Amino acid sequence: MLAHAVMRAFRKNKTVRYGVPMLLLVVGGSFGLREFSQIRYDAVKIKIDPELEKKLKMNKVSLESEYEKIKDSTFDDWKNIRGPRPWEDPDLLQGRNPEILKTKTA
Repeated sequence: MLAHAVMRAFRKNKTVRYGVPMLLLVVGGSFGLREFSQIRYDAVKIKIDPELEKKLKMNKVSLESEYEKIKDSTFDDWKNIRGPRPWEDPDLLQGRNPEILKTKTA
């Protein structure tokens, strides 16, 4: 009977009913965030395979190398084509005849 009265008092007390779960959430969340943020620092310490590192350094693409590839290209015949909206037919929008496209695939 005494336990029943104590439980009823705890249920009526707003601090116990709302405050304690909130406090547990805040304290538990801080411990959880500490563990998740530690993953970032642990990942930096991991060393990659030297062969993979050499391969990555050899395949490095720079802005200057990409510029050299397209420097001599001409863009005079460039045409701006708007992409289709989800409810539009892309073939009709871009000026292609869907009848011709169907015969090419068949």
